Amino acid sequence: MNASGEARHGPGGTPPADLELDCRGMRCPLPVIRLANNIGGVAVGQSLAVVAEDPAARSDVPAWCRMREQEYVGEGVAEDGVPRYVVRRLR
Repeated sequence: MNASGEARHGPGGTPPADLELDCRGMRCPLPVIRLANNIGGVAVGQSLAVVAEDPAARSDVPAWCRMREQEYVGEGVAEDGVPRYVVRRLR
């Protein structure tokens, strides 16, 4: 929430992220590999966003979260209309 008590949102109405990974132009499995390699770059409780136009990312990111016991927060769009997937680090 911001100082006036309103919820903060990132692009496309998704929650803001502490780290954003630009995976535009990457194909499966590269966006999920980048996610796995960078989840340690945020503290527990913080989030990161994966911006990727690869259609497989829509199912791959939530599946990775289930397998790695992380929280899939949701999907929105980046300012340029590319899908944006937000993950919160739990452990």
